Amino acid sequence: MTTGTSAGMRLTVLVGESDTWHHRPVCTEIVHRAHAAGLAGASVFRGIEGFGASSVIHTQRLLSLSEDLPVAVVIVDTEAKVRAFLPRIAELTGEGTVTLDACEIVRSEPDSGGRR
Repeated sequence: MTTGTSAGMRLTVLVGESDTWHHRPVCTEIVHRAHAAGLAGASVFRGIEGFGASSVIHTQRLLSLSEDLPVAVVIVDTEAKVRAFLPRIAELTGEGTVTLDACEIVRSEPDSGGRR
């Protein structure tokens, strides 16, 4: 197996679980827009505790049942594709935080030809 790397960019959008866009979760809308834009992939991660612009701490702990836990949508692709995608989600992010990080994309490919 050979491994190749290339430069990439990671887009992370932090929103609240209860944030919606036209009656649809914002995180779902971002994933569907990323798919429609042909980006390499998108994942949604639900946090167990956090706070944002409101400074209210939201937690998953049983005694303080929160309905607005933090959610992170992470997308990785080339820098050009990620930057071109930003205007497509600008209306969705509201008070959410958007970060961009340079990253290295690692791709593993089977060796062609020889046997092990």
